[in-house]
Amino acid sequence: MDHKLLWRALLATTILVSPLTALAAEPAESEIDQIFAAYNRPDSPGCAFGIYRDGRLALARGYGRANLELDTPITPRSVFDIGSTSKQFTAAAIALLAEDKKLSLDDDVRRFIPELPNYGHTITLRHLLNHTSGLRDYLSLMDLAGIPTENWTTEEDALALIVRQKASNFVPGERWAYSNTGFFLLSQVVKRVSGQSLRQFAEEQIFKPLGMVHSHFHDDHGMIVLGRATAYAPAVGGFRIDMSNFEQLGDGAVMTTVEDLLLWDNNFYRNRLGRTGNPNLIRALAIPGRLAGGETLDYGLGLVVGNWRGLPTVSHGGSWAGYRAELLRVPGEKFAVACLCNVASADPSALARRVGEVYLGSRLPAPPAQPMVKLDTARVQLLLGAYRDVQVGTLWQVVLEAGQLTLKTAGASARLVARSAEEFQTVGLPVELTVRFEPGSDGRSMRLVRVENARRAAIFESAMAYAPTAAELTALTGEYRNSEVGASATVEAKDGKLQVAFGRRTNTTSLTPTVRDGFYGAGIALDFDRDAFVLRLRDGLRLRYVRLGSTPPT
Repeated sequence: MDHKLLWRALLATTILVSPLTALAAEPAESEIDQIFAAYNRPDSPGCAFGIYRDGRLALARGYGRANLELDTPITPRSVFDIGSTSKQFTAAAIALLAEDKKLSLDDDVRRFIPELPNYGHTITLRHLLNHTSGLRDYLSLMDLAGIPTENWTTEEDALALIVRQKASNFVPGERWAYSNTGFFLLSQVVKRVSGQSLRQFAEEQIFKPLGMVHSHFHDDHGMIVLGRATAYAPAVGGFRIDMSNFEQLGDGAVMTTVEDLLLWDNNFYRNRLGRTGNPNLIRALAIPGRLAGGETLDYGLGLVVGNWRGLPTVSHGGSWAGYRAELLRVPGEKFAVACLCNVASADPSALARRVGEVYLGSRLPAPPAQPMVKLDTARVQLLLGAYRDVQVGTLWQVVLEAGQLTLKTAGASARLVARSAEEFQTVGLPVELTVRFEPGSDGRSMRLVRVENARRAAIFESAMAYAPTAAELTALTGEYRNSEVGASATVEAKDGKLQVAFGRRTNTTSLTPTVRDGFYGAGIALDFDRDAFVLRLRDGLRLRYVRLGSTPPT
């Protein structure tokens, strides 16, 4: 989306009341209750939500239990960990320091954190804020080290793991890849520049000035939080507690309520932060970043800048332990929905949009009609085959089923509807995907590109599917180690499947063969080569594990 259009929309909301806000009647509360019906039970965790219209709390409710053991109901004042929705508050802290000329967004992060390795390219604070730094995600590294979220970890633990990394995923500014490392490092920048922890700084400079008395960055796992909702995950026969004792900040860790988030939402229309209440300070968070090649991102400074049903949006979701969160803002309508949940199976992003559809109603532009194209037999045959994600190794297959072109992914399949000879829409998946076919890198085969917001989100090259024998699987088993993570990975063959367990964890990931010596499972890819394998993640992470007893681990 053109950032100039968003900027004009944001400016307009400061001086105009939209026709929607002025004219639309409040929908029946029963319509909203129906959206949250699955959580409106005395034996289930659930969600709180708030609807913000024209600066006021139009409706706020809670569904389900904040604590199942004490039978405490969720209310609009229940306190939730909002996970990555916290990133906008970290970005605001950095923006406040920049306004005071204590730093610049284009400063080298090593100016403030000199112990961070020099990877041969300058990594700026803006790179961290835009997720274009290329730094390895420290939460992924902790997971590979076998550190579960219920462990007690500190900012010292996180920083030690980050500085141990010998390489980055890509050249800064080259591409976009979500990385919690960047926002954790920003918390350290705040601490070293201001002399206060991010928690203290945000309390004095953000939460207190806005009157957000039930909000804070949570950096003490033993701290008592009045009104806190306990987080849960579904389990056989009910639920289990799913809480985290991590104490590092920046990438997450804000605890807040839907009532407090109204005050934060209002501040985007009339800024009260900083020395002068500069309106540009807070609006700058929603200006999309750019890659070095000029491509405009759909991410600003801790905020996703998008488009929903034809309306510009500014939003961010969150997911941590059993907590789930979404704050969806439609600036041009001065409308927002906050949805905070305490169960890992909830999808607050979808819930918030359903609430938005009820409230915005007919004012939402109808989705544009999509043309349908009939392909000739030769074109269909050209598209059939297996395609492997070049980043993470997932294998997708395009086949004919009952005469229909069908996309098969891990555990799911969807019909492909042609919008042109090159572009297709999936039908039958929980989230519709747009895929495009184009000539492959070898100039002879085809490649498949998954498109999001007109941006290439994943590239799949033509591949040859492979089914290893039992002996071939056994030859790959053993214990492997990587020094940067500081932990081992155990590979076993069981029931005709290859399995891997990282660190000291007992739970394993089952791997599916994709190509010869290539395997994929649960978001990770392993490519074996003699007595080693390379682990790959979608963010570009590459780690080499060497089998113990073969050659010295690297």
